[in-house]
Amino acid sequence: MDSQSSPRIVKLTGVYDANGSLAGELAYWMGARLGKRHCALCEITHGLVRTKPEWREARDGLPVEFTAVHLDERDPEVAEASLGKEPCVVAIREDGSAEVVVGKAELEDCEGDPMAFAALLRTVSS
Repeated sequence: MDSQSSPRIVKLTGVYDANGSLAGELAYWMGARLGKRHCALCEITHGLVRTKPEWREARDGLPVEFTAVHLDERDPEVAEASLGKEPCVVAIREDGSAEVVVGKAELEDCEGDPMAFAALLRTVSS
């Protein structure tokens, strides 16, 4: 998109394809271990239990703020933009608009690599 025709991106929000409650986290973890659940964003940002250190470092070097939320933690504008497209990354623009800028296929293409994901985020936020 032409940066002069679109308001500047001020924040990126990653949306996991899982709920953030304890029950939701356990259901996802069990499903993932059994091969029944998969979230490409989870694979990029987390190891078996916690956030990957290389993801924290890459996230801290991004040109705009990046946060990640679970399905049950989304703000209304992020929920509206991402509904049915999870996992994904939603851009919040300076005019308050929200749109998906990284979809499921692009997350899969990162193959769980935090550095590849950070490079992708730099291209969509610049």
